[in-house]
Amino acid sequence: METLQAYLLLHGGGGVHTMTAFANLLAERTGARVLTPTHPGFGGTPRPAELTGVAELARYYVTMLDELGLTDVTVLGNSFGGWLAAEIALCASPRVTSAVIVNGIGVEVDGHPVTDISGFTPAEVQSYSWHDPSRAPRPSGTGPSPDVRALIGYAGPSMSDPSLLDRLRDVKIPVRVLWGESDRIVGSAYGKAYAAAIPSSTFTVLPRTGHLPQLETPEELLGALLAAG
Repeated sequence: METLQAYLLLHGGGGVHTMTAFANLLAERTGARVLTPTHPGFGGTPRPAELTGVAELARYYVTMLDELGLTDVTVLGNSFGGWLAAEIALCASPRVTSAVIVNGIGVEVDGHPVTDISGFTPAEVQSYSWHDPSRAPRPSGTGPSPDVRALIGYAGPSMSDPSLLDRLRDVKIPVRVLWGESDRIVGSAYGKAYAAAIPSSTFTVLPRTGHLPQLETPEELLGALLAAG
């Protein structure tokens, strides 16, 4: 029986809604099975006590793939989800055949820190995240969202793991690193260093795009994803 290719899409601090439209586009164009889970603790969901960090959350998702019996899985993550995709790649599950890091965070790159958004208003986050902030959805509220607080609970205030950059040398599967050129959360030099740390990786810049390509330029992101697929 032919097995269906699957994609596991991992959202960032903005929550699962930042992946929903792109997931529908990807499923429509490829016919693949596309999963868009909400990370425990996001969207008002409970967070089990054992999920103390990103590596633990990665193992949680590998177990989920085992339980679902999925094979030929491409893991794609944006922002925090990109960090999570990297950690899943390091788990070396035979079910995961490739990973895609889209404007990921998590590594520490000298001279290129991740912008600390913990005190930003939603409007400020959008101004740093979009190539054209006028196209962004109208922000709601004035302070950090509950999902941003959940993000900091996993990632810590630095939004990084000092050990991750060195550990990436152990990734054995193909990895594509895709980066919006106008990202002010994590710039393209940061993305290049991310890619350089991973054997057999590729690095592609997405023009006229910020931190959230799946929202701002979904067709371009889809094209980059499928170009080498």
